[in-house]
Amino acid sequence: MIPNVTRGGRMQGLVSYLVSVDADKTANVHVDPHLVAGSASIMAWFDDGILDQNDADRIAAFLDEPHRKLGVDIMYRDQRKDAPKGPDGKAQLLKGDVWHCSLSLSAGERHVTDQEWGDIANDFIDQMGFSEVNGKAPCRWIAIDHGTSVKGNHHIHLAVSLVREDGTKASVHDDRKNAQKYCRGLEKKYGLEELSSVHASRGYSRGEKEVAVREGREMNRTVLERKVRAASTAAPTEAEFVRQGRDMGLLMRPRYAKDTTDVVIGYSVAQRPAQGARPVWFGGGKLARDLGLGQMRTKWPDTAQGSLDAVAEWNAAARNKRQAKPHQSSVKSQYPPEHQWLVHTADAKEIATRLSTLPVDDHASWAKVARETSGVFAAWSLQLEPNGGPLAETAAALAQTAQLRDFRQHSKPVPLPSLSGSTMLMLAAGSNSKTAAQSALLVQLMRTSRAIYDMHQDSQRLRNARNLKNVLVNDLGPFIAAMPEPFNTNIKAPIAPAPGRIDEKDLPEAVRIARRGSPMPVGVVRQGSVAPSIAEPARTYQPTKTGPEQDYGR
Repeated sequence: MIPNVTRGGRMQGLVSYLVSVDADKTANVHVDPHLVAGSASIMAWFDDGILDQNDADRIAAFLDEPHRKLGVDIMYRDQRKDAPKGPDGKAQLLKGDVWHCSLSLSAGERHVTDQEWGDIANDFIDQMGFSEVNGKAPCRWIAIDHGTSVKGNHHIHLAVSLVREDGTKASVHDDRKNAQKYCRGLEKKYGLEELSSVHASRGYSRGEKEVAVREGREMNRTVLERKVRAASTAAPTEAEFVRQGRDMGLLMRPRYAKDTTDVVIGYSVAQRPAQGARPVWFGGGKLARDLGLGQMRTKWPDTAQGSLDAVAEWNAAARNKRQAKPHQSSVKSQYPPEHQWLVHTADAKEIATRLSTLPVDDHASWAKVARETSGVFAAWSLQLEPNGGPLAETAAALAQTAQLRDFRQHSKPVPLPSLSGSTMLMLAAGSNSKTAAQSALLVQLMRTSRAIYDMHQDSQRLRNARNLKNVLVNDLGPFIAAMPEPFNTNIKAPIAPAPGRIDEKDLPEAVRIARRGSPMPVGVVRQGSVAPSIAEPARTYQPTKTGPEQDYGR
């Protein structure tokens, strides 16, 4: 369950929007708007009937009464970028006596009845401190359900007046952080899918998506993330990362520490725009949590010469000058070209095998493996898919596991072979390259993906597991079917797989299953499956209110 908190100063406008069924006035088509919970007086008057604009006017007037009659104004600082300045030189003050929060469930979530939504809303209001249970005068509030969003997400909206009945102001300190915390508890209480408290990926604005759809392209942030992810995975040093990114056509600019030009603390990237257009910049950490410069530096050697080389490349990128040192591929050295695939496939095989003994709560190690595996798929996608495709979708799905809410809270990952060489091989491959050597590497990457899926299943992160399975079966399955038979590498794994995990002898069968495009039957778990099925646990809910359960089918 995802909360989205906003502030405002027009209760009338908010409630009118929530009950509107005019498709021209709402971003989402509202269907049968009705109350599922609210202050006692509101529920006594309107209960659960369908609301219209007359009802909205009366409800808004009631909610806003303490604010109007007692003359209590609540102001807050404008948090938008480039907000106008007030007389005090700080961001301008805005009216903020109206607190609004939507509670949204994913499209794949089970159906939640009106009675359940009412219980959830009452619990949430209590925990946020807006009711009388905390010993203070209550705030007036409502919770409205108006159907599902255009993406199929069932949700409710809560509108709260922050002026309490006695004229005191309700505290909203850390309201967004608290809302997230309380939603995790409500998921457990009401048997809903629990969002991961370990992983969190970056979102995007509706405007970004709408512009991309209108222009028939991927969102800029999606393409940039894929390129940055491939470059960072392939690069053995920070300087090489800058060179690799620029070779991919990225515009890259450093962010320096205050009053310096030789201490880089962050970076931004953009695609090279068309002539006459302006580039759209994104900070690395805004593309994905694991692509911030601080976290990427943890995998690169920290040496004085390395720092000097990196600063030189960042300065060259900032001034749009030639690279300080020309980019040189690390995929050459002691192995002939035909043997390089064997060597790097052996590394991928060792990683996949050792994951069978990796504890599910070693989040840093799992994130590192997911990050590098995602990087290989991202590099391959850049070669074969100019506008995205199954490889890009697989890279994005794995990247969700690569992003920890705060990587600093976790211990260092265990030492494992690197997939840097495999990523460089993919970047160096031809744009139409689909070889038996790549198929052999793909088999090992699929073993790793299966292990990540198993980890999410064992950790009861069913949403993450389901998303990964859908991508591997529905998106990547047809791609695997078009690949040639993998050659036999004859590389023996140094550590035998643990019981219950994927075994080497099952891999040919796994490839044949993927080629047929037929996932295993639901509820059956067979070793070696590229994309295993998911056995959903039975979940029950006990309402906290007495009386028959109300189900409007909304």
